[in-house]
Amino acid sequence: MIGVIAGDSEVAVAREFFELFKTPWEIWNSEKAYDVVLCATGECPEHLQAALVLVYSGKRLASDPEDTVEERGDHGAKSLRYKDSEIPIYGGCVNFPGGDSGILADRESGQPAILHKEPGEQQTILRVGYNLFEEIRFLLTSGQPVEQAGIPTLELHIEFLRDQLLAAGIAFVEIPPVPEGYRFIVCLTHDVDHPSIRKHRWDHTAAGFLYRGTVGTFLSFVRGRCSVRALVRNWIAVAKWPFVQVGLAKDFWLDFAERYREIEEGAASTYFVIPFAGTPGRSVKRSTAKRRAAGYGARDIEPAIRNILKNKNEIGLHGIDAWMDSEAGLKELEEIRTLTGKAEIGVRMHWLCYDQRSPEELERAGASYDSTVGYGETVGYRTGTSQAYVPPGADYLMELPMHVMDTALFYPAYLGLTEEEADKILAKLVNNADRFGGCITVNWHDRSLAPERVWDACYRKLIDDLRVQGAWFATASQAVSWFRDRRSVVFETDRSDSKELCATTTSAHDERLPDLRLRIQKPNPDRDRSNSAGFVDVGINRSAVVPAVCEADA
Repeated sequence: MIGVIAGDSEVAVAREFFELFKTPWEIWNSEKAYDVVLCATGECPEHLQAALVLVYSGKRLASDPEDTVEERGDHGAKSLRYKDSEIPIYGGCVNFPGGDSGILADRESGQPAILHKEPGEQQTILRVGYNLFEEIRFLLTSGQPVEQAGIPTLELHIEFLRDQLLAAGIAFVEIPPVPEGYRFIVCLTHDVDHPSIRKHRWDHTAAGFLYRGTVGTFLSFVRGRCSVRALVRNWIAVAKWPFVQVGLAKDFWLDFAERYREIEEGAASTYFVIPFAGTPGRSVKRSTAKRRAAGYGARDIEPAIRNILKNKNEIGLHGIDAWMDSEAGLKELEEIRTLTGKAEIGVRMHWLCYDQRSPEELERAGASYDSTVGYGETVGYRTGTSQAYVPPGADYLMELPMHVMDTALFYPAYLGLTEEEADKILAKLVNNADRFGGCITVNWHDRSLAPERVWDACYRKLIDDLRVQGAWFATASQAVSWFRDRRSVVFETDRSDSKELCATTTSAHDERLPDLRLRIQKPNPDRDRSNSAGFVDVGINRSAVVPAVCEADA
């Protein structure tokens, strides 16, 4: 059991952190003994009853050595080296010249950011040079700048803490973000922005299609960034475009759902559809209003919606004003509920509109989850995690962060990658999912398999790689439900035997979802503080009570 000493303003962040690092903890009680005490208030009480005491603070403390160096992170400019990874620090940070640079150190200067104190044989004190909960708050509210997008920072904070527990010889249990029978979760999602080219005659969408399908494709081909296949497909589509407009040729954007069903081969996916046509949203500038207003509303593609649901996929709301106005959000959600017959509807905002008020507004509107938080210009971990979480300002609504968007990968204004370059970037995300668990959320737009984008080859390869790696393909609702089940687990100590810990859950069992797993972490005395020890996983049913003996020699 971890006893946490935190300020009043940090308790909520601490609670969310320990939903992500799902291990037994509680607010510190001075009358109890703990395996671990985590102090995030700076100076902590004397004579703590714990085998391991971790003192997190990004400010110099009175108990620190005189040569302690205090610095301030500047939007991730301050980074620490941990194992083979980099941990950006967004708040204060201190270095200890007399510490152990082999565990945690400033990436540029090499100075240690951790100090190891051993006042006695029965207790270890680690002074860590940043404020853990201040860092977590920043990640879940402001999010990481683009420069640190590829770093799963929050997951690394969890890994660091886990490693210190094991290095101190402490056995413990956790519920990892890994479904039983799988390595991690994948959500394939599709923002439906332009389901029909016939809806666009002489607007900016049509102009963009004609330019990119001809001049843009040719220039990409000359530069070696486009295949002959894509060139031919696009030029043929441009030649057919006038006939599509008068109904003499097939609308090559309209069958998006059938294309995705063929590629995904039974893997679950989620489609976010726009509720109303011609509505740009109240917060959009006049100069861009026409661009944001969709040429269709959900009712215009009702047959496609029925087919998507028939194939056990999911429809969500691609919201317009829901992120800033709960009353507007309620109307938008109700439109999707009416067409789908589903009460629980999730959201991803059109153009990824979102601010710190959005969780409260979306929850008040009745959304069951949101999947807006992510990057439009790159790929990676905006909040530093691949796990679903409850964002500050919400009580029930969960955020399923988005990690990959096709336009960010391929548009010249963003990363502008070739297929080979994109494959390498995506492979890193898959490797991280295999290491940390959690969920990779992918957004491949409705028209991205069709001319003029023809980004199907990269998408096919990604799905094949995910299958090989043992991913569970879930709709966004299924993934969020699984994370809710994990959050519902409660750890309880058997009063007759303090060595025995039980994990229980009151959530209803859903046969469509994989079980949770209980991980028994066992310390290995032959490992140092920068390496994890071995563990044993036990698959558990959500309604089960599983005892786990957590002794150092277990």
